[in-house]
Amino acid sequence: MSGDNKNGCAIVTGGSRGIGAAIAERLARDGCDVVLTYRSNAEQAETVAASCRSLGVRAFAVQAELSSEDDCLNLVEAARDRLGPIRVLVNNAGLTRDGLVLRMSREQFSSVIDVNLIGPFMLCKAVLTDMVRARRGRIINISSIAGIYGNAGQANYAAAKSGLIGLTRTLAKEVGSRGITVNAIAPGFIETDMTAALPEELKSGAVKNIPLGRFGQPADVAAAVGFLASPDAAYITGQVLEIAGGLTL
Repeated sequence: MSGDNKNGCAIVTGGSRGIGAAIAERLARDGCDVVLTYRSNAEQAETVAASCRSLGVRAFAVQAELSSEDDCLNLVEAARDRLGPIRVLVNNAGLTRDGLVLRMSREQFSSVIDVNLIGPFMLCKAVLTDMVRARRGRIINISSIAGIYGNAGQANYAAAKSGLIGLTRTLAKEVGSRGITVNAIAPGFIETDMTAALPEELKSGAVKNIPLGRFGQPADVAAAVGFLASPDAAYITGQVLEIAGGLTL
């Protein structure tokens, strides 16, 4: 079991599929009790929770609308009540509502900001009570290369993911003296339901720009989360790790 998770648990938002599911299962494999959130697919979320339990840890799923402060607070309370203090928070859940700025409504913009940035802020704030008291903890925010370099048609998503990097670095400065690390991961093209829906022409064009010549796997992101949640990463904070196969070189 990871030394930072002993006698506590990990929360993984958006843990019912794709990257989030891989993260939940990786943390379970590393010995963490896991709470994962889902928005609508309870059956899928329970399948992931069961997979985590099969690895010998406690795990359950919670439905949560991460733009709701009440849902965020209830999630943390449920995790604490059933599994103990929160030792790891992975803000992975995300929403996309793509469109060019000229055609993007305020609601399209704000709905993505609410889930992808405001939600992580509220959860960070809620879990810090446990982490500050214990003088240890890991917060890992899943950003995106779009948050570093921008992406046409995703002003809302890129703004939220960029804001998540700012939140990561600021929080790292605020809580480092309490033994809490805060880092971000910025994935590139990872094989998920989201990338599967992209036009083949776009995908083949993207692969040509990736030095490793392929899209990444959810397990690639999960492995980085496992490292950042482990004692081996105790002296790493405020960093943004790109997992993009060299796409941005």
